[in-house]
Amino acid sequence: MSQSDHTNRVVVAILNWNGLHHLQTYLPDVFEHSKALADIVVIDNGSTDESITWCAQNYPEIQIISLKENLGFSGGYNAGLAQIEAKTYVLMNSDVRTTEGWIPPVIDMMDNEGFAACQPLIRNDSDNELFEYAGAAGGYIDRHGYTFCAGRIFEVFETDHGQYIDNREVFWASGAALFIDSNAFHSIGGLDVDFFAHMEEIDLCWRLKNRGFRVGVCGHSVVYHLGGGTLQKISPFKTYLNFRNNLFLLVKNHHKKALYPMLFKRMTLDGVAAMKFLAEGSWGLFIAVAKAHRDFYLSFFKMRAKRHEERQATLDASKVTDPWNYSGWYHRSIVWDYFIARRHVFQDLNQEDFEAKKD
Repeated sequence: MSQSDHTNRVVVAILNWNGLHHLQTYLPDVFEHSKALADIVVIDNGSTDESITWCAQNYPEIQIISLKENLGFSGGYNAGLAQIEAKTYVLMNSDVRTTEGWIPPVIDMMDNEGFAACQPLIRNDSDNELFEYAGAAGGYIDRHGYTFCAGRIFEVFETDHGQYIDNREVFWASGAALFIDSNAFHSIGGLDVDFFAHMEEIDLCWRLKNRGFRVGVCGHSVVYHLGGGTLQKISPFKTYLNFRNNLFLLVKNHHKKALYPMLFKRMTLDGVAAMKFLAEGSWGLFIAVAKAHRDFYLSFFKMRAKRHEERQATLDASKVTDPWNYSGWYHRSIVWDYFIARRHVFQDLNQEDFEAKKD
């Protein structure tokens, strides 16, 4: 694709940090399946390995943006995308395997159905028939802020047998392979650097929806994600980010005016999870939850200020569009439905509980 044609330019932006092995494993497929449809850019987050040298030697056609230090997922993408002119960005993890024709269905969906952000179906690269943890067949959120996906609820992963082939509107799309309109991305200030990594794409999608934008999943495009390429699946640091950032997410974006009772209930549930970790002998995870709550308290007033900014932006958006887009919002507790009601598969949930309305 012509580097000078920005009107319809699609850029696949791969954020890299010491990911030589992932680039060697996954970049050949990305290049082969994308070179005629998009430009590929590697945004390097201050790597100290040989990944950038390897890219330059083996794929001189690929643009490399070198950052001086590791700015995290959010900061790295913000800094890198600020240097790229395109109509559509594709934020993609370095451990994603693409398939032939993966780009056009998503772009067509965005253009023809009015979506500002979208993801393909994401399967597990280690077990190709299963949906993958980070995004699966599109993301949802319950009334207490717990996130889950069509195709994956907590630790139950569905086999993909075509049950999610229809294009759908969701609450959030995965940052593992996130297509997003560049104007929409920049208009809301990009990713929130205070998240550093993990759940930053959910925050991004929630802010888009608060301004009336639509977020979707394309059932006619498939990629495969290894997962855990940067953070191990159940590591104390990832647990810390998960619990802290989820609280950030709620303070910034949750529509409830009675914020504190909702937060108290959520943090109580976090405490139950922490005690479960302790009972299982997982001291590292227990301490991670404690640190997450500590740092949430330390950042509370900063997040509350962002909440006021976000609510004002939503009010401003109401003058030109219909804000507070609640498609993909689950009006029940996914924790109750999963652990008590034993509803482990997305189709087991009452679809009327996803109606786009405020609680």
